[in-house]
Order: sequence, then C-alpha cells, then structure tokens
Amino acid sequence: MSTASVLLRIRDLQVGYRTARERVRAVTDVDLDVPAGRITAVVGESGSGKSTLAQSVIGLLPGSGRVESGRILLDGEDLTTLDDRGWRSVRGRRIGLVPQDPTIALDPVTPVGRQVAAVLQVHGLARGREARERAVELLDAIGLPEPARRARQYPHQLSGGMRQRVLITMATAARPGLLVADEPTSALDATVARRILDLLDHVVADTGAGILLVTHDLGVVADRATHVAVMNGGRIVEQGPTARVLGDPEHAYTRRLIADVPTATRRRRSPEPRTEAGEPARLRVRDLTRTFPVGGTLRRRHRTVVDGVAFDIAAGHTLGLVGESGSGKTTTARIVVGLERATSGSVHLGDREITGADRTTLRGLHRRIQMIYQNPYSSLNPRFTVSELLTEPMRNFGVGDRDSRPRAVRDLLDAVALPAGTDRRRAGELSGGQRQRVAIARSLSVEPEVLVCDEPVSALDVSVQTQILELLVDLQRQRGLTYLFISHDLAVVRQVSDRIAVMRDGRIVEADDTEQIFLAPRTDYTTELLAAVPGHGAPTVTDPDHRVAPPTDTDKELSWISD
Repeated sequence: MSTASVLLRIRDLQVGYRTARERVRAVTDVDLDVPAGRITAVVGESGSGKSTLAQSVIGLLPGSGRVESGRILLDGEDLTTLDDRGWRSVRGRRIGLVPQDPTIALDPVTPVGRQVAAVLQVHGLARGREARERAVELLDAIGLPEPARRARQYPHQLSGGMRQRVLITMATAARPGLLVADEPTSALDATVARRILDLLDHVVADTGAGILLVTHDLGVVADRATHVAVMNGGRIVEQGPTARVLGDPEHAYTRRLIADVPTATRRRRSPEPRTEAGEPARLRVRDLTRTFPVGGTLRRRHRTVVDGVAFDIAAGHTLGLVGESGSGKTTTARIVVGLERATSGSVHLGDREITGADRTTLRGLHRRIQMIYQNPYSSLNPRFTVSELLTEPMRNFGVGDRDSRPRAVRDLLDAVALPAGTDRRRAGELSGGQRQRVAIARSLSVEPEVLVCDEPVSALDVSVQTQILELLVDLQRQRGLTYLFISHDLAVVRQVSDRIAVMRDGRIVEADDTEQIFLAPRTDYTTELLAAVPGHGAPTVTDPDHRVAPPTDTDKELSWISD
C-alpha cells in the first residue's frame, strides 16, 4: 500500500477505560492504515477491542475511555489532539459514521428527511428549504423508494433496510473522505444486508471514500473488504490483504475464527435424530392463519401475516423455518407456543391441541413447549441472579422442591457448560454467549419436549454462535428434544436442521430435506436467499478493485404501516 493512498493512519494506539478499581487497557499497540477508495475491515469477537478502535477514530469513546498514547492521523492531522470544537468540524464533514442500530441512532420523533437536512445545516452546506430539498435528493440517490414521501415519515414507519439507508445518507451527506461502519448489517436479513453492502461499495466507487468496516462476520469481509485486520485481546494479531489472511491465515486465532464461520456450501455438523420410523409428529401445524387489522376506523382493513402454514416435526428432529423480516416466521412461533391466538388453523403438541386452549390448559402445555428468544438480555430479569432465573420456572410449574432445586441448578449449568459460581451472578454481569446459555438452561428447567428457538444466535459472534449451536445439537442428542429453529440465516440453519421450510409473505413457499434445499432449491426466492449468504456468491476478494453498480432492488415497503 503506497503512502500517497493512505487516508487514515493509526500508529501505536493505546486506549483504556477507568473502572471503579482500576484502569483497563482495551486497545494496545495498534497500527493500521485505511486507504482511500477501499474497504478495510476489522474483525474479532466481542471484547476484542474492534468497536473501541472505531470509537477512537471518530472521537466517540464513552466517558470513562480515553486515548492514552499513539496517533490517529487523518490526511496527516492528528485527531488525538482535537478538542470538542475541533471534533465537531471533523465528524460528519470529514468522517461519517454508519452505526449498527438505526433504531437507536435515529431520532424517533423527527421525520427522517429533517434528520438528513440537519446534517447539511450543521456543516453549512445548505439551509432551510434548500436543505430539505437536498435531503430528498440524497435519499433518492441512495435508493430509497418514493423519497419525498419517505422524507416525511418517522423511523418506525420504515423497514430495517430503509432505516439503514437513511443512516448511510446522513453519514455521506457532507461527502466525507472516511466512513466508519460499525456492524452496519448485523441486525439485517441476508438479502437486505447484501443491498446495504452494495450501497457501501457504491459509495466507495462514487466518492472515492475509504471505509473502516467493523464486523464479526468473516463472510462479509471475504465478499467486500480488500484488507483485513484481526483483533484479539485488544491487539491486532494478523493483518493483510483479505484473500491472503482468509485463504492462508498465519495466526491460530484467525484460523479458529474461520473454522467457526457457518457456510451455505458445507454442513459441518448434524443432529442425530432419535425418532423411530413411524413415530407420530411431536408438533403438528395445520392451515395456520393470522390476520391483523390495519388502518383507521374509516379505512379498516386486514393484513394476513401467516397464511395457511402447515408442517410436522417428529420427536428428536429439527425444522428450520427461514425467511426475511416480515415473512411471518416469528408470528408463527408465537402462535405455536401459545403466546398469540391464530385466526384459524390448529397446532397440536403430541395429542393435545394448543390453538383455542383456555389459560389453565395453556399453562400446563407451556411446561411441554418452551421458547428461546433472540435477545437474552431483554428476556431475563436483570434483578435476578442466575440461580433465581433458573428456579423461578421450577417453582411456577411445581418441579422439584426447595432441597432438590439447588442441585437441579448445578446440573443445568453443567448441561450448558457454564462454570461453577455462575449461579450467584446476574444477567448484566455475563457475556452475550453466557446469557444465551442461561436462557437455554432456563427453558430446560421444566424438562420440555419442544423448544422454539427464535433467532437464538443472530446477535452473537461466530465463535460464540458455534458454541451455542453445538450445545443445542448436544442437548437434542441427550434429551431427545424437538426444535423449531427460526432464523433468517440459511448458513446457520443448515448446521442444525433435518428439514427446512422457507417462508415468504406469510406462506411456506418451499419445504424439503436440508441438503435438498441447498443443493437443488425449487423456487427463485430460496435461490435468492442462498445467494445472499455472505461468502456464497458475492464479489470475490481476489479482485481488489471490484465495484458494483448502484442497487436497483429496493426494500419492500411496509405499506400496511406507512399508509
């Protein structure tokens, strides 16, 4: 990499955080160059220091964090010397930020067009009506459908992909030379994520900006980045051209990350079903339909979000239910576990029907079917210790007694591979992977027959994700559990499923054995989902100058909300 091409140069960077007892070093001796017109990725597990590095570059470290030494040079200017006023002239104008979660980053009570216009006004690029008109033009250029109407809408009226486009518009409105993209697609479905990454590619090609991409997704890195730095324990343990680092890694940590990546091109593990031939379905769903009223009292309409869904899952087997956001898969899951009423159709757990059951009957059935949620932090009471979280369901369902429950807690923690002493800690004191293990242990505490897993690993790093998937497979083997595994990630679903059902617009459009889905999909939609899996069919990293045209496929409108 030539010196003239370097836009951002980081040298000997050290960043620490002050805790109540000590100062903790989060980034140590980091050297990194980010050239103009290229995507440079930083990868690593949670706690590796990659987000702290990105926050240092844009001057947004939390209050207890500070750059202790080293330099961050943007076009030769040392950003570590800037005061608050200096940073205000750099952020947005010379460095744009694309954060991970648009729900948090966007003001919920301000129309998105006004938020884009504010960027132009702050940096003196336009004012008043001119800024508002320019905001619409920018939203149009980024591929947002009906930009004038969207500019008047609030963030909650847009889909996740649309909100992320708005964030990219705000980050690029002042045409900064550097973009910092912190996990910009981790919360998005694969097809939507691909469109957002195409947009970032287009920004690079159109403006010549350099992008510092922070991610834990090596598939995204392989498809998009020309250079990658691998972080572990606050240090860069390996860096270089993406094709070399991912194709011939030198460091053991890099090799482990690569080995943990789920792919759509191979199956690395498989559950071993315990079902005997001819055994009846443990979970049976027939003609399931759910409609919701939308619109005001004068324009009352109904939207069908689940439409005639049917499937069987035998004991000891796993059905993967996949589809984009809005496909109806989570609503299906909530009906299956009795958290939501079906408009029509039936769900049978063994020989008992769940649909239409009264509250008392449902309470008894809930011991037989449990749910694991996507976000364990929001589903676990933060005031409870782990021991209290695990014993609460036992008390509610009359499982065990005061003397036997502590032993049951220890057995559950052992089953999910959590160390002794975890029972005395609270959820907020655990890592994301540990919290998800607690959530799994909690669901197992009442000895269910069926687990409904709703995106249980989508928020986890690849190495932690692998551990959780292996844990679920092992538990299934040991206990004969039946899984309904819901995800938008086909690569993940392949690791655990015997069969896969693909949902779109409330319907199952294809269902077959897992390998058949991957080797010979029958619908164009399934083929599109497979092609969108990072590392499966996007641009190759062996061409460092790959560029893509502006995306022509826009996000689906949530017209039933927007109208």
